[in-house]
Amino acid sequence: MYELIRRLFPLCRSITGDGVRETLRIIGEQIPLDVHEVASGTKVFDWIVPREWNIRDAYIKDAQGNRVVDFRANNLHVVSYSSPVQKTMRLVDLQPHLHSLPDQPDLIPYKTSYYDEAWGFCLSHRQRQGLSDAAYDVVIDSTLSDGSRTYGECLLPGAADDEVLIYTHTCHPSLANDNLAGIAVCVFLARLLASAKRRYSYRFVFAPGTIGSLVWLSRNQHRLSRIRHGLVAVLLGDSGSMRYKQSRRGDAEIDRAMLHALKHSGVPYQLEAFSPYGYDERQFGSPGFDLPVGRLSRSPNGGYPEYHTSADNLAFVRPESLAGSLSVCADVMEILENNGRFLNTSPFGEPQLGRRGLYRTTGGGPAPEREMALLWTLNLSDGAHTLLDIAERAGVDFRLIRRTTEELTGAGLLKSA
Repeated sequence: MYELIRRLFPLCRSITGDGVRETLRIIGEQIPLDVHEVASGTKVFDWIVPREWNIRDAYIKDAQGNRVVDFRANNLHVVSYSSPVQKTMRLVDLQPHLHSLPDQPDLIPYKTSYYDEAWGFCLSHRQRQGLSDAAYDVVIDSTLSDGSRTYGECLLPGAADDEVLIYTHTCHPSLANDNLAGIAVCVFLARLLASAKRRYSYRFVFAPGTIGSLVWLSRNQHRLSRIRHGLVAVLLGDSGSMRYKQSRRGDAEIDRAMLHALKHSGVPYQLEAFSPYGYDERQFGSPGFDLPVGRLSRSPNGGYPEYHTSADNLAFVRPESLAGSLSVCADVMEILENNGRFLNTSPFGEPQLGRRGLYRTTGGGPAPEREMALLWTLNLSDGAHTLLDIAERAGVDFRLIRRTTEELTGAGLLKSA
């Protein structure tokens, strides 16, 4: 996962353009990916797909010909979606187009101007203070023209048409945690699921934030009824604790499965109630859709010093954090895949487990966790309770309940409801 992030890091991504296409091409080397183009000017609910933006070069050059601000050195130096510029300007006239962080004087901020044609440069505050009152050559070699907005989809068909939707955004330039970490975790989760037997179909969507999810929703309204569970995966590579933001419903199966997986993961975690602010979960959770889609991250958006700055770099992302994030996602998918209902075939009293090799032959003392799991599974397998219901009621890991279910089914004491 870290190697994929390292490879994608230099690309200048935005909500449209060739940087997104190259990102999707590289993702397509790892998993099967269908790439879709949606024309500029397309109406998407209350939004319109903007013109396509591409950039080749940009700089601020002093009188000696030195690039004092250079897009080629760091693509955060240019405000994303900046209109083309070529002029000579005094510093006093250039200042309104400069962005820096006085409280973080050595970092370059990340700024955008998606829906308002403007231009600008981002630089460290220390660098900005060092600019002399002189004339500068200012160039942004970019284009804003009719084109398209690009997104990718990986569909892994399952035994059922019911789908699990997993969404991650592709619109940020050289920011490792936001959101190359989310992209990498989703790619490798898709690889894991591709090699597994699947009850559900899994649809991974790699698209720009906000306009990307809105476009996908507008083009897929006919299949939204198939979505049983959903997850937005972002900011999954830093050293912060795991954080899950509930779906708008708050008690959807994905919410319960995620909370259960986090409780039994052994790692610190935080639970956050839904709010109509954040990433694309707010689009999936808008009242017209109200889809069961939550969001998994580590440190929250806007909640750590490196957020949307040049400090969100390759050194900020930790391979062990990526591995932990992938592990939690895989555990959640295992719960969703196996959360069925069963019927006890010997419901009148407790069946004799000892003679079936499922229980201790010597009594006395408290029952071990496995044996308690057997008893809970038998007691609650009445066709009304799911395995997740049983795991929560028993206070044990879902995986233990799943194993006991397999044992009891093998012994003829359970059958699918």
